[in-house]
Amino acid sequence: MTAVEILSKFNDNDRIALAGLLRDAVENGASVGYLMPIDEADISAFWAGIAKDVVEGSRVLLVVRQSEQIVGTVQLEFAGKPNGRHRAEIQKMLVHSTQRRKGLGRQLMMAAEACAESRGRSLLVLDAETGGAGQQLYGSLGFIVAGEIPNFAIGTNGGWTSTTYMYKLLSG
Repeated sequence: MTAVEILSKFNDNDRIALAGLLRDAVENGASVGYLMPIDEADISAFWAGIAKDVVEGSRVLLVVRQSEQIVGTVQLEFAGKPNGRHRAEIQKMLVHSTQRRKGLGRQLMMAAEACAESRGRSLLVLDAETGGAGQQLYGSLGFIVAGEIPNFAIGTNGGWTSTTYMYKLLSG
């Protein structure tokens, strides 16, 4: 298995790879906040914001590489309010379409859980497209469905999609 690393600084190659990963996800129908056609300026601005959050410590970005190329990523955004410092939100779990079904998503999620626990977080929350591969993966990792919201987002190619909110209590 390929090692998961915490990306604490972004170089130009990392930014290009992360942009490509997000583009690939959207082009392959992932409901991750973007629509077709993809606006490259939006993607660039998104990753610039993530880099800022990582430096500030409000977010951790985990990546997995193959042959030096980033092929998967997941983020932990830490709740900052005093009454929520025990939780983190899983965001933008992406695996390149050519690398799916190889266990990388599971590996990233397990690393994210370990990272959250090591930082004193005992609750993880996330949302996933209802009925999608992500929801199935998260369920297999012990995440529990909290509820579903119909017509939550516009699908990457139009039409409505529902989202399912899930959570997992960690041992920490």
